[in-house]
Amino acid sequence: MSKTVLITGATAGFGAAAARLFVKQGWKAVVTGRRADRLAQLVTELGADKVHPAAFDIRDEAAMTAALLDLPSEFSDIDVLINNAGLALGVKPAPDIDLADWRTMIDTNVTALAVITQHLLPKLIKQRGMIINLSSTASRWPYPGGNCYGGTKAFVRQFSYGLRCDLHGTGVRVTSIEPGLCESEFTLVRTKGDKEAYDQTYKGAHALQPEDIAETLFWVASQPPHVNINSLELMPVSQTWNSFRIYRD
Repeated sequence: MSKTVLITGATAGFGAAAARLFVKQGWKAVVTGRRADRLAQLVTELGADKVHPAAFDIRDEAAMTAALLDLPSEFSDIDVLINNAGLALGVKPAPDIDLADWRTMIDTNVTALAVITQHLLPKLIKQRGMIINLSSTASRWPYPGGNCYGGTKAFVRQFSYGLRCDLHGTGVRVTSIEPGLCESEFTLVRTKGDKEAYDQTYKGAHALQPEDIAETLFWVASQPPHVNINSLELMPVSQTWNSFRIYRD
């Protein structure tokens, strides 16, 4: 009997790559995101019997709830929730940011993630399932311009640990995945479409690819039921930590 994964933010990047890999490995996938046309492309590519699209903005709780209640019976038993939907906006220092960008990051990366998780907990407990949350190396390692984004990803990591405590005895597993530099539309969103900045970010860096993250997600989901990967941090070989800065008068 095939298992079912629900992947948020599946219209591009990590989410789309994960949907392709899980389905290739015999799973069914519920894919969510704002862009219905891209979800439809996944259905066409992977098959309507394997993929169910649910188009909504993750920040819209009413739309999210309606979509979850409307899942077809063959997709309704969720075994794994992959909380992938998230974004960064801007690289300016805190005094210069657009406060609306901070609010959008918090609403998406923190509030929406927590809400969909809580909504799905009864299903996941019933299935003795798994929650995989996409955090970031920014949750542990600060950098200039990372301000609110790093804070939201630190929440995701700590929220994952808290869920592990609260779900003790249920059999539900929880993992925080914390990628470093990965080449995807994430940077185009962060720079608000600045292709030159995108190209400079990845030039010669041999960054992680969405398929690398998908392989990691599938590996975590494939562990025996008695094994929990609490957190997993991964970077490209080219990326390491920088030295501490010192300001001198």
